[in-house]
Amino acid sequence: MVGLIDTHTHIFSEEFDADRELVLTRALEAGVERMYMPNVDDTTIKPLLEMCDLHDCCFPLMGLHPTSVDTEWAERLAKVEEVFRSGRKFYGVGEVGLDLYWDKTYLKEQIKVFETQILWALESGLPLIVHCRNAYGELLDIMEQYKDTSLRGIFHCFDGSDEDAANLLQYKNFMLGINGIVTFKKSSLPVVLKDIPIERVVLETDSPYLAPVPYRGKRNESSYLVNVAQKLSEIYGLPLEVIYSITTENALKVFQNAG
Repeated sequence: MVGLIDTHTHIFSEEFDADRELVLTRALEAGVERMYMPNVDDTTIKPLLEMCDLHDCCFPLMGLHPTSVDTEWAERLAKVEEVFRSGRKFYGVGEVGLDLYWDKTYLKEQIKVFETQILWALESGLPLIVHCRNAYGELLDIMEQYKDTSLRGIFHCFDGSDEDAANLLQYKNFMLGINGIVTFKKSSLPVVLKDIPIERVVLETDSPYLAPVPYRGKRNESSYLVNVAQKLSEIYGLPLEVIYSITTENALKVFQNAG
């Protein structure tokens, strides 16, 4: 059985330039045996692939993040697509989706880029790693037509309401990605999760962001995945090893081409 799986981490980002190998070592020592690494945009492809080439425990995904959709979106998407179709092995399409938190200027372009990358996932049979912030309504409008398709993946960084969870769980081939937010004092996630089967949950960190308590406010890293698992053990009333086992099994259902 594979150990813990961080389904979403960006250890290749510049925040880890000073101590990346130590961060990776700490993750492995904590029992995190696999780290799936979604790309961000055309500027992060090189460091992502370099890291994954060096370490068998790192699995690259390819996509264009919605916050990188700007006036140059077509060119940026083309660069990402060229790498995606280069013949290199990727384990998913991501990180993709919609983000209306910072700026709504490029909503139409975000939708176009998202829809294009959904088709990549369907064509390739790879999972889709979906980012959604302040855009559940728009996201569900787009996803509706794919409800009965083979599309699978993860709704990354879930922190929505009971209603949001119910809507997303209708997508039977998708998991909800739970990270450090679940440990925050004012988070409603512990209550929402009580109605979400553990069989629909995967663990993630979203490093370097969203570090769990007691590291909140600091740089996040994959070794802190243990803290997320501990919180889920408390919420579900299940032994920690059961949380480990089920969430790992769930992750492997998503990343089917990883062996």
